[in-house]
This record gives sequence, structure tokens and C-alpha cells, in this order.
Amino acid sequence: MTKKELTISYIEYNSVAELDAEDRILVGKAIEAMDGSYAPYSNFNVGAAVRLESGTIVTGANQENAAYPSGLCAERSAMFSAGSQHKGDAIRSIAVVGGAQGCISDTPASPCGACRQVMAQYQRIAGKDMSVILVGAKVIYKFARVDDILPLIFDNL
Repeated sequence: MTKKELTISYIEYNSVAELDAEDRILVGKAIEAMDGSYAPYSNFNVGAAVRLESGTIVTGANQENAAYPSGLCAERSAMFSAGSQHKGDAIRSIAVVGGAQGCISDTPASPCGACRQVMAQYQRIAGKDMSVILVGAKVIYKFARVDDILPLIFDNL
């Protein structure tokens, strides 16, 4: 038996103003995307924005449906849209923000497991790390790669 440990690395920011210009723009687009959220059941609105290799930004918002689990998370909404509309233009980064009643949560909303796995697959397709920015009103986490929010990624196929 061998005991091993996993460690992750991320940067914590206190405000959007501390981010570099590209990340501030991406976060701004994720915040704007929250307006497109349809969340009558959870009342929790999520917006996501992805930056492609070309610099193009694609957004998405969570879409709920009375027939659970027919809805779709903001992250997958943005990534699937980018993948279908910008084939071959790799996703370089994603920003995610969530909250209720038009207010961003104090702490970041964390992507679900399905969204993390989709992020991992797009990162693998690109052959380059995808940064992940999780935004809260009082704290922002930036991860350099998807592996840091999804260790032991399923990629055996």
C-alpha cells in the first residue's frame, strides 16, 4: 500500500478589479449572461462565458424545465454552443457566476460534476489547459486548469 495525496492550486482574488483585463471582460460577460437564465424552480441564476482561442466569447445561462432533468446548466450551455458554432476554435477559459434575485452570491457557485467532465473533455480536445474562474461577490477563484477542480478526470475512452 502506498498513501498518496492530491493537491490543487488556485489564485484567490477579492474583487473583479484584481483580475487581468481579459479575465475582467470574460467575467463581465458571464454576469451579463445571468440575465438569460430561466430558473423558476431553483430561483438560482447562473451565467457562464467561455473565451475561445480566437478571442471570441460565447455565453450561456442555466435553463430549467419542469421535466427534471431536462434543463441545462449555464456552463454546458456555453460550451456546447461554442463547440457547435465555432468548431475547431478551442476553449481557453471559462467564467461562472451565480446568484439569486439578481444578486451574485458572496461565494462562488461551483460547477456540477457533469459540467466539470464536459470542461475536462473540451480541455483534452484542445490539448491545452483551460482556466476556470469561479466568481462570487466577495471572493473569486481562478484555477489554471480543469484538473484542479476535477482530479482523476475520466478520459479512458
